[in-house]
Parts: sequence; C-alpha cells; structure tokens
Amino acid sequence: MSITDPNMSDRFTSAMEEIHNKELKTYTDIIDTTAELAQSHRQFVKSAIDTCLKKCKDDDILFETIQTFKKDLERKKVALKEKRQAISEVISEIQEKDMQKEDIIQKIEKLKEEQTKRKELIESQYKANKDRLKNLQKARLVFQDHLGLEVRTILGKTQLVKGEKLQFVFRNINPSDPDSAYVITMGINESGSYQIVSSDPVLKCLPALEKRLQETNNLPAFLANTSSCWR
Repeated sequence: MSITDPNMSDRFTSAMEEIHNKELKTYTDIIDTTAELAQSHRQFVKSAIDTCLKKCKDDDILFETIQTFKKDLERKKVALKEKRQAISEVISEIQEKDMQKEDIIQKIEKLKEEQTKRKELIESQYKANKDRLKNLQKARLVFQDHLGLEVRTILGKTQLVKGEKLQFVFRNINPSDPDSAYVITMGINESGSYQIVSSDPVLKCLPALEKRLQETNNLPAFLANTSSCWR
C-alpha cells in the first residue's frame, strides 16, 4: 500500500472507524456488564439487608418469646410454690385432725370403759343391795317376831347420812324396863356397803361390829350381836 494511493485516506478512515466501533462496542459491553454487575450487587445487597432485617426481626420475636416464657415460668414457679405451701398446710391440718381424731377416739374408748365399769358397779351394787334388802326383810321378820324388833324408815338430812335410812328399835333388852328402846340407825353408802350411822345407847364395840358386817353382809348376825352387846 502506497501513501500516494488515492484510496489510502478512505481505507485509513475505514480502518479507524472499524477500530473505533470495536472499542465502542467493547466499552458498551463493559458498561453493560458493569451495569449488570451493579444491579446484581444491588440485588444481592438488598437481599442480604432483607435477610439481616428478617433475622433481626426473628431474633427480636425469639427474644420476646423467651422473655415471655421466662415470665410465665416465674409465675408458674410462684404458683407452684404457693400450691406446695397450701398442700403442706392442708397436710398439716389433716395430720392435726387425725391426731385430734385419735385423741377423741381414745377419750371415747376411755369413756366407754368407764361407762362399762360404772354399769358393772351399778349392777353389782344393785345385786348387793337386793341381797341386803332380802337380809333386811329376813332380819325384820325374825327379830320382829321373836325379839319385838321395830323397823323404821327415816330420811337423813345431813350430808353424812343423806338419803333413806333404817332404824332398828330393840325392846325387851333391859329386864327392869322392857319397853325401853335401844336404837341402831344404819344405811348403805355410795360404795354399796352397810354404814352404821349411830347407836343409842352408844356401843363402844360398834365399829368392830360394823366392820364385821361389811365383811360378811350378814345383817341378822349383826343385829343379834348388837342386841347381845346391850344385854
């Protein structure tokens, strides 16, 4: 190619335009690629930011949930403690009532035993009094028929001789004064034994006679011995 070639200028211009166009295309491609990368980067950054924001929001929700669970757990702990305290109080109350129940049962059993003993004592005293009444009736008949004994019923007014008493009035004791009265007053005490209240005239041996009577419950023998002591 000669510099004097008339087409040289056109060819050079064409070559320069071709080079320019290639460079322009390359530059345009670079710009487009850069724009695509920038767009992709913006999308990535936005996605990363959205992800971080969502993660932060989720973390906040999780934190709030954990705090709520903690508060709920504390309330449940307090409620459980109160329930345990209430249960402990109820158990203590039940145990106390059981102890009171056992105490009441023991007292009831003791009262039953005492009542049974009193019943047995009353029945025993009733039987003994019934036997003594028979003895009194026998003694009354024997001594009234054979010795002119008079039996009187009196009511004691003092605390010592309170209640119904019997007076045995002997006569024909003193030959010089057959109508003179010799009196023994007696009754039955709380234990069901014979109790001599008085004698008129006084007999010094009366305590011994009374003791013998309480040992044997033989009233006719007691009256006979009393009559003999006056003679």
